[in-house]
Amino acid sequence: MNLHGLRLFHAIVRYGGVTRAAEELNISQPAVSSQVKKFERELGIQLFASEGRRLVLTDAGMQLTGYAERLFMLEQDVENFVQDFRAGKKGLIRLTATYLPSNFLLPGWIARFKQMHEDVELVVSTTNTRMAFDQLLRYEAEIAVYGGSGITHSGVHWDELFEDEMWFVVHPDHPYAGKEIELREMVAEPFIMREEGSATRERLVSLCTTNNLAAPRIALQFNGLNETISAVKAGYGANFISSLVVKEDVQHGRLERVFVRGVQLKNTVAVCTRAGEVLSPAAQHLVELIRQEASLMK
Repeated sequence: MNLHGLRLFHAIVRYGGVTRAAEELNISQPAVSSQVKKFERELGIQLFASEGRRLVLTDAGMQLTGYAERLFMLEQDVENFVQDFRAGKKGLIRLTATYLPSNFLLPGWIARFKQMHEDVELVVSTTNTRMAFDQLLRYEAEIAVYGGSGITHSGVHWDELFEDEMWFVVHPDHPYAGKEIELREMVAEPFIMREEGSATRERLVSLCTTNNLAAPRIALQFNGLNETISAVKAGYGANFISSLVVKEDVQHGRLERVFVRGVQLKNTVAVCTRAGEVLSPAAQHLVELIRQEASLMK
């Protein structure tokens, strides 16, 4: 169908005549009349009838008017969406995150983002480090928010936000609570950790390997951070974890640090995106907000 002809037809109906339609469209009156007659011939349908010097719609013209109105209203909706999408006011952001930022940072950051960008849809998945980067590189997520060692990954742009300390923690009644001990003594304890693929678990194993020690015994394994900490607070085992997760529990005496000689490891929190790609406008706004919020934590 000749959409230009349909647009001229709709303009004549909308503005009540050829003369006014020509003025609104900034086209000559003869050109409008000629194009609409051509449109009628292409359709094989008479859309207007003459009543003296006035054009009136035929029954077919009336019916076509309804379709044209819906079509051009939809066109306006599309234009509005494109305009809002370019401005970052609308869109869909798929975000994947490891457990540390997902549980302790993202809820507040996303809440503030939604207060400013209500019409942007956010889909957040929580997973381990390995899966987070897999999702990012398979285009299942546009942004990955990572908490762990400052690793690099092929095809990923790494934007470091801040660092925090890694702590060994135990129940306050544990014999090592608040004490300074050797690493070999610490890793002889039963540990409660996340599943394989967790960056923190891999760092603990790597720490033992570097110091020629046997891998720690993972006595209990959970898929979430909160579960691992709850088990230690209940009185069993030890954990190696970001200070962000347990700082409040240590301050209130629900957990105690164990100070291990020669071990001072940092945890990196970063926003990761696919290297060489431009984020959608809404995603750019989210990353900017995350950077601003993270800067307050340094």
